[in-house]
Amino acid sequence: MSNHSETRFDDSQLEDMRLQMMTLKKKLEKQEIVNERLMRKSLRSNTTNISNRYFWICLICALNIPYGYWAFCILGGSSLGVWIFESILMLSVIGYTFHLSRQIHDSRLFDSNLLEVRQTVARTKKLDSNWTFIGFPAALLWIAYFLYDKYQQMAGEEFQLFAVAMCTAAIIGAAVGLKIHIKTQRQYQEIIDQIETVTAE
Repeated sequence: MSNHSETRFDDSQLEDMRLQMMTLKKKLEKQEIVNERLMRKSLRSNTTNISNRYFWICLICALNIPYGYWAFCILGGSSLGVWIFESILMLSVIGYTFHLSRQIHDSRLFDSNLLEVRQTVARTKKLDSNWTFIGFPAALLWIAYFLYDKYQQMAGEEFQLFAVAMCTAAIIGAAVGLKIHIKTQRQYQEIIDQIETVTAE
């Protein structure tokens, strides 16, 4: 009788332990779901910030095309080639930036597997980084061409003052552009780090 009672007691303990383990497992699963939802919300926030930044870059470049014609050709008396070169550069920036924005602004992206999201973000980060090796040299070429065009129109001292002002503006513009680029790269890396933290667990 005693053995039978002990067996029933042991069975009851085992059943209680099994139920506790199941309850704990469900709680952990729910916590994982909550954590993943919060992380996906954070990822969406970061990518939205990047996409908004890309939107403003595209808008400024688009507005700069008609403005450039007025400022350089009509007001400044520069050759049409200066404006054409600038327009090609602006259109290239718009096209490349729009392509980057589409990569991370896809509504289906964050419904995908996290490893796939990481691959997409890492690829877009690299493309964004590669642009500096295209955009900055192209901008330097345009500045050089613009200065040469002005050199043909201005006297020595006047041109020197203009060249100093132009180079100063170019340095400020490059610093602002580099700051934006570094911030964007940092946000891409934050997204990648967040995904790696979750997938590594």
